[in-house]
Amino acid sequence: MKRLLISLLAFLTLPNVVHSSHLYNQKELIVTSESTKESIELAKYLNDNGVVKYSAYWCPNCLNQSELFGKQAYKELNVVECARDGINSQTQLCIEKKIRGFPTWEINGKLILGVLSLKELSKLTGFKN
Repeated sequence: MKRLLISLLAFLTLPNVVHSSHLYNQKELIVTSESTKESIELAKYLNDNGVVKYSAYWCPNCLNQSELFGKQAYKELNVVECARDGINSQTQLCIEKKIRGFPTWEINGKLILGVLSLKELSKLTGFKN
């Protein structure tokens, strides 16, 4: 009975192990939430106005921040990957900008550390929808 339970448990967890991102050497954030019309408009506005998000693919707060936008809007953002082994890494730029944590937003030349709500980003950048 004990062997059967162990086998069953192994079988049930196997798909999760097989599909884990670390096995595929995933080196980028994968955003899964859907965007709203407003989040897409905000992302385009941020990009058009020179706002930069400094990020690391392995950072849980960066993923949380990105999920607030949703996958369609996230593609519109100007995101700089700071992790050395991340896809399209720009580690040297992150060092030069003195990025100390993630996510960090650069808005009008000012660095702001932490997850910001879409409302906070709108207020900080003058976005009106």
